[in-house]
Amino acid sequence: MRRALLLAALVAAPVAAQTSAPAAYADTQLADPGQEAQARGLMETLRCVVCQGQSIADSDAQMASDMRALVRQRIRAGERPEAIRAWLIDRYGDYISYDPPFGTATAALWLTPVALLVAGVWIARGSFRRRRT
Repeated sequence: MRRALLLAALVAAPVAAQTSAPAAYADTQLADPGQEAQARGLMETLRCVVCQGQSIADSDAQMASDMRALVRQRIRAGERPEAIRAWLIDRYGDYISYDPPFGTATAALWLTPVALLVAGVWIARGSFRRRRT
């Protein structure tokens, strides 16, 4: 009997841990419309770390819900959106931002579109020159 209870507790513990209730403020708007607008604006610029290309404002993932709650709690406490954004970037890295800063890790991200554009213009120019002659 004792073993059966222990086994049941070991099986039920991970299941109970996964089904946590959504955090306060995750889907509840702030009472102050100005603060809610700040929170919403910030949430739309932050990428969900467990979703594919969704912002935390659009994602249904539990992690995004927790991050929305965190943003609203900090905005409600009077923290500026820039400070919250900087704290989240420090915690999760540049990946969380839809507008990562230019640096050694993100240089390819910023320079690849320019290189592709230059290559396209060079190929088109060569094609037009061949047609003229």
